[in-house]
Amino acid sequence: MLHSARNEKGLGMLEVVMAMFLTVVAVLAVFSLVSPAWKNAAKSDYMGRASGILYEQLVRQESRLMNPCCSVTTGTLTPTVVNASGQTASQSGDARFNVTTTITNLATNVWRVTVRVAWTGHTGISESLVVTRQDGFTFPSGCAVGGSACQ
Repeated sequence: MLHSARNEKGLGMLEVVMAMFLTVVAVLAVFSLVSPAWKNAAKSDYMGRASGILYEQLVRQESRLMNPCCSVTTGTLTPTVVNASGQTASQSGDARFNVTTTITNLATNVWRVTVRVAWTGHTGISESLVVTRQDGFTFPSGCAVGGSACQ
């Protein structure tokens, strides 16, 4: 009975080279995902902030238009710049958003408010809302046309 007993402990050179090759390929694959991940994270951050600004502007215009005491100017309102920090002056590293609001008269006491929020390098997001006058939004003290509620 021939029995050859060989002692093969450890890894051979070919196994080591293959393991190194597979490790390098895996690391490079992970590195190739980093740049798109950062871009998507930045885009989602801007989209989230822009949607908050968009919602705030729609609600502001809706409550102003629903009040029968407020006068309505149709057309595109003066575009404004809003800082992500909420401050009037831009802070260091602050994101700036351009807000454009358009009010269109659809019928008597019915308007469509369209708000677009854009930022550098992106056309932005927009949303529309149809608003009608409602007597319940008149202040108990009566109409003070041009008061603080109409701004």
